[in-house]
Amino acid sequence: MVRKRGDVVLLAVLALLADGPLHGYEVRKRLDQRLGVFRALSYGTLYPALRALQAGGCITETTQERLPGTISPKRARVVYEITAHGRDRLGALLEESGPEAWEDDAFGVHFALFGKVAPRTRLRILEGRRARLLERLEQMNRSIERTQAQLDVYALEAQRHGVETVRSEVDWLERLITAEHHPTTSPTPTPTPKETP
Repeated sequence: MVRKRGDVVLLAVLALLADGPLHGYEVRKRLDQRLGVFRALSYGTLYPALRALQAGGCITETTQERLPGTISPKRARVVYEITAHGRDRLGALLEESGPEAWEDDAFGVHFALFGKVAPRTRLRILEGRRARLLERLEQMNRSIERTQAQLDVYALEAQRHGVETVRSEVDWLERLITAEHHPTTSPTPTPTPKETP
């Protein structure tokens, strides 16, 4: 089961390697591009995950030699490739839809991989995530009610901002769930915020 962030990294790496062999730098780069939740992923996290997958028989590694007469790194690159066992493990991980898949890190990875997941699994994860956030919303509202007399205006606004953020995600999930129930309706993409120079 995907229970902790390290396990979520294993899932993400297997999913990338299912598309083809990659060397470590490329794995990290593609995680950054495809799974935005891993923008801070360090090599200190990635390489232990690759070693764990290799020890479990999910991936193999080969050394890619330098071509004569080309400009390339001084040492040969290690290329990682998913095995048949790794594909089976990936399939099982992708179909997990229990509470672990609803948590923040795990949900982000599962969602980024929804294109590889069965519709019933997507729906269960979306509905589970919505239920988890509604619980969180209720707890946050109760906390504001209990503590608002003791908080200054900025601390109170910070709590309200947290509530609005969670409520916004619940609304987004509602749209996605509706789209899953009616496959001809695709969810409206959320525009990516433009960075200010």
